[in-house]
Amino acid sequence: METFTMSRKELPRAGLIAAALAGRISNREGAAALRVSRRQFQRLKARVREAGPPALRHRGRGRLSPRRLPAALTVRVQALLRDRYAGFNDTHVTEKLREVEALALSRESVRRLRRALGLPAVHRRRPPQHRSRRPREQAAGQLVQLDGSPFEWLQRRGPAMTLLGAIDDATSQVVALHFRPTEDLHGYATLLQQMFTTVGLPIALYGDGVNILVRTDHHWTLAEQMAGTQAPTHLGRVLQELGIGYVQARSPQAKGRIERLWPTLQDRLVSELRLRDITTRTAANAFLPTFLADFNPRFARAAADPTPVWRRPPRDLEAVLSCRYHRVVGRDNTIRLGPRLIQIPPGPYGRSYARRRVDVRELLDGRIIVLADATVLATVGSPGPEFGGRSSPGADPPQRPYSHPSGPQVKLFSNSCRSSKPKPVIRIVRLSAIPSPSVSSKNKRCGACPT
Repeated sequence: METFTMSRKELPRAGLIAAALAGRISNREGAAALRVSRRQFQRLKARVREAGPPALRHRGRGRLSPRRLPAALTVRVQALLRDRYAGFNDTHVTEKLREVEALALSRESVRRLRRALGLPAVHRRRPPQHRSRRPREQAAGQLVQLDGSPFEWLQRRGPAMTLLGAIDDATSQVVALHFRPTEDLHGYATLLQQMFTTVGLPIALYGDGVNILVRTDHHWTLAEQMAGTQAPTHLGRVLQELGIGYVQARSPQAKGRIERLWPTLQDRLVSELRLRDITTRTAANAFLPTFLADFNPRFARAAADPTPVWRRPPRDLEAVLSCRYHRVVGRDNTIRLGPRLIQIPPGPYGRSYARRRVDVRELLDGRIIVLADATVLATVGSPGPEFGGRSSPGADPPQRPYSHPSGPQVKLFSNSCRSSKPKPVIRIVRLSAIPSPSVSSKNKRCGACPT
């Protein structure tokens, strides 16, 4: 018994044509079933009547293609692939064959010849990764997505700004918005303070890998090497103290809730700002609560679990939501934080705090609190309403470059701590200005930088 192979397209033809030859169906019915013309169905019947069912197979099967590459050309190209163009990718080889060797081959022909030689691809193509939709959280406050969007929010009527926002994952309620010149630490701290004081503390935050929230540098101090982990950023330390987790998104699509919010705000919010002829960042921030009061009822939805899980913020939220530094008190009972010099008053019975290690906290409004073992040693008032509002580095007094103890950091509240790598500084000093060998050099501090 003869055995032969047929394609999926050819396989149903044998039974229908056999039925037509037996007179059980008409030519019109057979042609409609095979989706061919009646004349083509008659040709197929004639082929089966003469040579049997094997005649239904395509007549070009097993034949060499008339468009195949000549054997001499194939040998030449394969020799070039082994020797001269070894390690080239398929597209690069195709270009070289056309430009240098005057051989017009397609990329697919080059690929087929390379595979016939058993040569692997230079760059393996990865199959598309499977992605699944992440369902919403069940209750409000379980997860809050936050991000920043630089855009011409004032349409050239005012300065360039970046809008920082936070949206609840369960309800799509925009819980906080704030305009800043750039995406900086002061803006995110203000955004979190607005969210904490209006709705409460969430369980976790979901954002990208900006170095304001997570450490992205490879610098490890000796203390971090001993501990086996990097110290968090200023804002990361705040989130740890408040018991708020942070989930880093690996792609923009992962935090699609807030990514889809930006086109909506770039349409509606821009129009509302233009309608009210707002031209300054201060006026735009003042309008945001009014805008959210109208925006959230239109776009928010009810959570699957009606019981929210927002937590009440601590009473000392202002002190918690701050930048924190470790300093050593100078011999004159002063410490320096950027351009600001802080004088520590005498303690009980005229006690001096010289050479004492203290914690310095810089609040959102610019106030500074100096602590030693949870005891407040000194407080400094805010420098003014413009604190934290400088958008250009040139607006700050010149600072000497330094390396932060916990690695490269982002711009601080007062722009006093800059992210910069240590650079060589050449100073010419008098011999009389050189410190005595009896004074330990490790206790010396630069008077221009906070460290």
